[in-house]
Parts: sequence; C-alpha cells; structure tokens
Amino acid sequence: MLYERLRYIREQNEMTQTDLAKKLGLTKSGYCRYENETDIIPIKHLIIISDLFNVSLDYIFSFSNEIKYKKRYKSIDKIKSGTRLKKFRKQQKYTQEQLANKLNIARTIISKYEKGEYLIATHSIYSICKKYNISADYLLGKSDYPIYLNSK
Repeated sequence: MLYERLRYIREQNEMTQTDLAKKLGLTKSGYCRYENETDIIPIKHLIIISDLFNVSLDYIFSFSNEIKYKKRYKSIDKIKSGTRLKKFRKQQKYTQEQLANKLNIARTIISKYEKGEYLIATHSIYSICKKYNISADYLLGKSDYPIYLNSK
C-alpha cells in the first residue's frame, strides 16, 4: 500500500515521476523503482516527499487516513528519534538484542538508532509502527501527537 500511496500523492499533486525524481535527486527510472515496488524507498526520500506534499508519514505508509497533523516539524531530529525509539523499546520490555531480532537487524544498529547516529531505516520504522500501532511521525520526531494510532 505504501507504493500505491506514493503514486496517489504524486498524482494528486499533478507531478510527474520525472519531476518528483528530480526533487529527490534521482533519475526517473530510479524513482519508478519505488512506485513499482522494485526498491525500498529510503526514509530520507519519504521525509522529503512528506515535506514536499505536506502529508504525514503515517498517511504515506497507509497507517492512517490522517493526511497531515496540525503541528509537525520540518526537520528530523535523530537524537529525539533515538530517544523515542529507546523509550518505546523499554515500554515493550525489550532489550536492544530482542528488538534487533524482531527486526532482523544487528543489535549495533539499534544502538546507533538510539544514540541518534543513524536515522531509523524504512524497513525498521515500517515494521515497528505496523506491528505496534505507533506513529511513524511521532517515532521519527516529525510530530508530538499522536503517539499511538487507532486501528483502522
């Protein structure tokens, strides 16, 4: 559904794949691979799209039908994002190792996310938010509310 939403948002804003590709610093074929589900779109590109079209990440991911939140931040704060991930992990009573195993990534990556050294990758943020019904916008620090999403 992510890829369908990407196409829908782009078309609703009357933008071609070529135009959006340029905004992302890609070739048209590079962007097409996202919409055709050939490549996973990096979180940094999702954030650019979110900001460009003024839509929530939760909407892009199809976690919510809320197109945008009243108060949202333009920039991503990796430290805030890491702090929120750590708080979430502790609320779930997971060690870094346990969360890493659930996401099929190395524990050191979780550590780097929590320290704010890396931005949480698309696959990781999508998996966490989908499974635990937590807002991607909240977890990445783009909004302070909502924290948890209602099930659709």
